Amino acid sequence: MTTPSTYGLSSEARNLHWLLTNLVEEVPGIQSVAVVSSDGLLLLSSDPERAEESRQVRPAKGPRGSAADLATIVSGIGSLTVGAAKLMDSGGVKHTMVAMDEGSLFVMSISDGSLLGVHGSAECDMSVVAYHMALFVGRAGHVLTPELRSELRKSLESETTGSGR
Repeated sequence: MTTPSTYGLSSEARNLHWLLTNLVEEVPGIQSVAVVSSDGLLLLSSDPERAEESRQVRPAKGPRGSAADLATIVSGIGSLTVGAAKLMDSGGVKHTMVAMDEGSLFVMSISDGSLLGVHGSAECDMSVVAYHMALFVGRAGHVLTPELRSELRKSLESETTGSGR
């Protein structure tokens, strides 16, 4: 079944939405997820408010409840770690994890500088989250073309302005 947010999208975009929804619903402890382009723009999100309205999934909270906040954090951490890797002459960054008292943040490279960011609860199993993120990256990386990134951006813009569907 196609959710309202995927109406009119290409099969590749619908597939990415499905992969993201599956990640959130199947992995215990995931609170929010964002896919961010190399230039820091949000491409895809599990924004709890939008998901709750359109699909009545279990309630979740992200950083301040906003996909834009998570995207900003993911982009910043991605930029910081890429800069650190360059300074250390250590190659590309594959993933980053931040463990906090009451949660975790995972950032993983997808392709062309795009990033997958996951905010997990304190109870989440970090190895399970990392494993499922790697599966998502493996499935999404080859289809995240410039054309698809553009389509996803336009879809998010139309949802936020209310002109989608």
